[in-house]
Amino acid sequence: MNQEPLNDSNESPQSANSNQSHNNQLDSAHEIEDYQQSTAALFSKAQAGVFQLTDAVRPSRRAEIVPRQGYRRDTYSDSKQGVMLPMILASATRATVFDLFLDLLNPLGNVVDVVLETSHQQRDGSHVDLYREHIDSPVLKSMFCDFENLLMQDGCTGVAVINAQDQMEVQFDEHKMLMVYAHDLTPFEEILFEADVWPMEDMQFLTEADHVHASSPILQRRFDELCCRLGMDVWSEVEY
Repeated sequence: MNQEPLNDSNESPQSANSNQSHNNQLDSAHEIEDYQQSTAALFSKAQAGVFQLTDAVRPSRRAEIVPRQGYRRDTYSDSKQGVMLPMILASATRATVFDLFLDLLNPLGNVVDVVLETSHQQRDGSHVDLYREHIDSPVLKSMFCDFENLLMQDGCTGVAVINAQDQMEVQFDEHKMLMVYAHDLTPFEEILFEADVWPMEDMQFLTEADHVHASSPILQRRFDELCCRLGMDVWSEVEY
């Protein structure tokens, strides 16, 4: 599959000013080419120590964070909505993370809402959210399994599964991090323990350092297919 690093990642080359000489512009072109080659080289390294990375995201050349398996507790606060929820941020190795995501959906119940997040073609770094309410959890899990490669490998696709009534949510975001929001995190922590994902006070994540996302036209089309399966009209929300 053609997996392409995104040029609008948060590690970007310096562009030439409009008043530079032709020679300086050529130098800048060489810098950009070197940047693109070095960025592509990041995706040739699939491991950081014993931690296996997906093809969706990589630490940049400057990143000082080494990816590892574990989680930490935090608190989500939204003063406008008057919401404050305990939350978990977790990272798991490639061989574990997708099955762990599916297992973390179990405490949400049998009927859930789902949100697909896409940053495809969003050059300003933003993303678009697409919603589907009231879907049976077993049906949704089956769809996720059909689109496992998209959810695992696309650095522009994320998903959130929600039990709005009980204020619980599980996210598998475009960085392939896991995030859990709930008043009672105990059942989710038990699932993490079973997967050998343990709390670490000094846990840091790729989102807290320079990193590079990757996607491809094939994965964008697969995203559209998942939207159709979920009954979401992606074409009315996102311009390709």
